Amino acid sequence: MKQNITISLDKDIISAGKQIAAKQGTSLNRMLREELERMIRNARQYDVSKHKAITAMQKGFHSGMDRYPARDALHDR
Repeated sequence: MKQNITISLDKDIISAGKQIAAKQGTSLNRMLREELERMIRNARQYDVSKHKAITAMQKGFHSGMDRYPARDALHDR
C-alpha cells in the first residue's frame, strides 16, 4: 500500500531533480521512490550478509588438519 509523505527541499534541489528526472523519462516522485527503495534493499542485503559472515566466523572453519605445523617449521630462521 502506498502512502504519501511530505518532504522539504530547497527549490534548487527540486529544480535540479526535476531536470534529471525529465532526462531519464520519469518523475521526480518516482526517481526519489526508486532511490529510497534501492537504499533500503541494499541496507537489508548488507544486514543479511553481515549476519551470515558473523555466524560463519563464530562457527569456525575446519581445515581438515588435526594439528597445524609449528611456526618454526614453516619459516626458516
